[in-house]
Parts: sequence; structure tokens; C-alpha cells
Amino acid sequence: MGNCLVLQTDFGLEDGAVSAMYGVAHTVNPTIRVENLTHDIPPYDIWVASYRLYQTVKYWPQGTVFVSVVDPGVGSNRRSIVCKTRSGHYIITPDNGSITHIMHYEGIEEIRGIDEVKSRLPHSEESHTFHGRDIYAYNGARLAVGEITFEELGALLPAESIKALPLVEAEKNGSILTGSIDVLDVRFGSLWSNIPSSYLKDVGVEPGDSLQVTIYHQGNKVYQNILLFAKSFADVSIGEPLVYINSLVNVGVAVNQDSFSKLYHIGTGIDWSLQVRKAPKVIFED
Repeated sequence: MGNCLVLQTDFGLEDGAVSAMYGVAHTVNPTIRVENLTHDIPPYDIWVASYRLYQTVKYWPQGTVFVSVVDPGVGSNRRSIVCKTRSGHYIITPDNGSITHIMHYEGIEEIRGIDEVKSRLPHSEESHTFHGRDIYAYNGARLAVGEITFEELGALLPAESIKALPLVEAEKNGSILTGSIDVLDVRFGSLWSNIPSSYLKDVGVEPGDSLQVTIYHQGNKVYQNILLFAKSFADVSIGEPLVYINSLVNVGVAVNQDSFSKLYHIGTGIDWSLQVRKAPKVIFED
């Protein structure tokens, strides 16, 4: 048995699109193992697709093949690519920015272009709007079971030719830490920033400290409060906001058993930034 094939799309599960991708993979090889990363990427949201790959890929065994299909340009002149990451994983996806976070934070070893005319599901030549089935799932399955090699999928492409979405780097200016709010912990409404936990250590912040948290949208302040830096959600009362370290070891902001995003109308992406600093101690006189 070959490597696993992991699928990510914005298709949802309300119709047969994902099932058709499974069917193609099993037609290539009935023994293939197919798993889902998610099919609930917001429609057309390449940024979130890129982030979910970054969140997930490195935790799978080397050699795992990922197919990511969030493809508003399907059927246009955008390229189809396959990349090999420095961690030894493979990603097949449109060249539309879907590997931005992997390329920036994890590194890409090689990228190859897939010939959409030659390397596709047999007898699918007249279909131009379901490359997820006809090109990505088909070639992902072939690569996963060893029917084709990475090198055979296409010619090398220079990394600088690959489309990347704009990113904002986290910054440490003295004791002030700033980063972008990259994505939500969707089900619970927590905010995930790109500020690494090491930055908090660098400025002497420890669990139990109070932090001044400020959130900006396009440079305009939309939220500011003093929050506890907690080890876990249980360190604060239900309904109380907190700062914590998320599963990617970056700074997150949440409300215990509620949605920070919904309560305070906070979005994600490079237009949204999070600033944290150690709050000054307030001494109350008797």
C-alpha cells in the first residue's frame, strides 16, 4: 500500500463533488487510503486554504500527498502545480497562492507544473470546471500509490514564478509585539495570530501576567482591553477573554466558552493586526 491521499476543498459535503474525487482515487487503486483535511474552506478563500495546509501538513507522515482545491480560476490560464516540501510531503494544487504559508514558514524543495492536457482522468477532456476530480485527485492518487513519480508529473518551475499571497511578519519592537490575525479557530471563534510564543518569553511575559491587547483593522483601533495570559481556558471564568498559546505555538486570543470573533466583530487576514504588551501594574491605595 502506498502513501495516504489527503483532500482539502471548499466544496462542502452537500453534493457529490467530494465523493467523485474519492471515486477517482479508488479507481486509480482500490486499496488507496483517502482522508479529509477539510471541505469547509470558505468558498474561494485561498488564504484560509493556504493556512490550513500550513496548520496540518507537517503532522502527517513523510510522503503523504495533499490535494488542495480552492480554485476560483478553474478553467483559466492559471497553472496546476505539484510541490515537494522540505518536510518530505507533496501538495497538488492550483498556482493561485495556496502554498503561500507552507512556502514561507516550512519551505519548498521543488515545484513542478502539471500538464492539464496530458495528465488528467481519461475521457475527461471536455470537462473544464472540475479539475479537482479530473486533474488533482487523479494525479494525487497516482502519486500516492506510486503509479507515477513526482519527477514524472511535470517540468521544474522556478520558485519565484509561483504566485504567493501577501504576508505580514510578526514584529517585536521593544516590549511591544505585533502580528497579523491570520485565521480563526473556526468552531470556537478564537483568534490565531502569527506572533510566536518565543516573543512573549523574550519580553519576560509569563502565564499569570496581565497583557494589554489591542486589535486594529486597517490601522484603526477596534478593540483594547487588559487580558490574562493563561495556560488554559480553565484559568479564567466562563465568558472572560484571555490570551493563550495555540496549537501552532503562536499567540491566540479567545473567550472562554464563547466566540471572541463574533462578540467583538473581529475578522482575519493582513488587514487585521494584534498588538500585545505587558500591562502596567495598578496599585490601589487603602
